[in-house]
Amino acid sequence: MKHLVEPIRNKEEVKAVENYLKRQKEGKRNRLIYAIGINTGLRVSDILGLNISDVLDKTHIDIVEKKTGKKKKFPLNSKLIFLVKDYLQDFYETGPLFLGKQHKRLDRSQVYRFINRACRDVGVEANVGTHTMRKTFGYHHYKQYKDVVILQKIFNHSSQSITLRYIGIEQDDIDMSYQNFEL
Repeated sequence: MKHLVEPIRNKEEVKAVENYLKRQKEGKRNRLIYAIGINTGLRVSDILGLNISDVLDKTHIDIVEKKTGKKKKFPLNSKLIFLVKDYLQDFYETGPLFLGKQHKRLDRSQVYRFINRACRDVGVEANVGTHTMRKTFGYHHYKQYKDVVILQKIFNHSSQSITLRYIGIEQDDIDMSYQNFEL
């Protein structure tokens, strides 16, 4: 049976993963990938498809999503603007934003490995993968704003129920109804 990846529901664990990544060898790069994922809800394929010119001195990211082919434009929050500037201070060229050891674009399996290791090492018990970043964004965005309509638009989902199931809210609600029900 295929295990679906989950969001990181605990904000302290979200921070712990980020702090863990910051301390690693490729800390600036991996932390920025993670931060973009949990702060924008972009798919990992779109994050890895970013070029330096997409973020250098920018307040917004303007892309065409790889999966849907739809245009997407959204602002960078102040944290991401800071992390992008910090990351790019050592760059003097253009091209892909995230490179691996062979100076090729990082691929999703490399991101999967560092996300998985970070989550395991800080004690996150959820089933995690690269989509965990996107689901974590959605979960916490929903918890803060309680606006499934805007989240559905951000994710380009066809229905609100798909969005709620996707971010794990539907299961949380079912679990809570069982835990709070007693005869």
